[in-house]
Amino acid sequence: MTIQVSLPDLPAMAALGERIAHLLQPGDVVALEGDLGTGKTTLARAIIAALGHEGEVPSPSFTIVETYDHLSPPLVHADFYRLEHPSEADEIGLDDYREGAALIAEWPMQAGGFAHEPVCLAITLRFHDENGEGGRMAIVEPGQAWLGRWG
Repeated sequence: MTIQVSLPDLPAMAALGERIAHLLQPGDVVALEGDLGTGKTTLARAIIAALGHEGEVPSPSFTIVETYDHLSPPLVHADFYRLEHPSEADEIGLDDYREGAALIAEWPMQAGGFAHEPVCLAITLRFHDENGEGGRMAIVEPGQAWLGRWG
């Protein structure tokens, strides 16, 4: 099942983030794909804020992983853009971070991808048009574990 969600503005992006946050469970993966500037980090921040985090949400572009153990569910926000090979995800201990937590993964293919996992909510963000005008579109592909929740 593929669902298209129109994201004409920041409030629409925040609403999508809130919807995901309310459905998120430990072990889930939200895999965010899309070109630079399409809003992956913006959507990740919306999810984290909707889970109750107050304050800054730094992009993990340089640290690769940021953890939010105080949230329910605990959350790991990872940006795999700088990985040169999927084996590097193992080297940074990704499986340990994921234990009992949900994962938001930006650039998931750099870490080998997660779409094969039933707990993955794969989202590809695109501009509505080639000029970047008219907002964005989210192409949402829920894994098997999300089908009953996403509805």
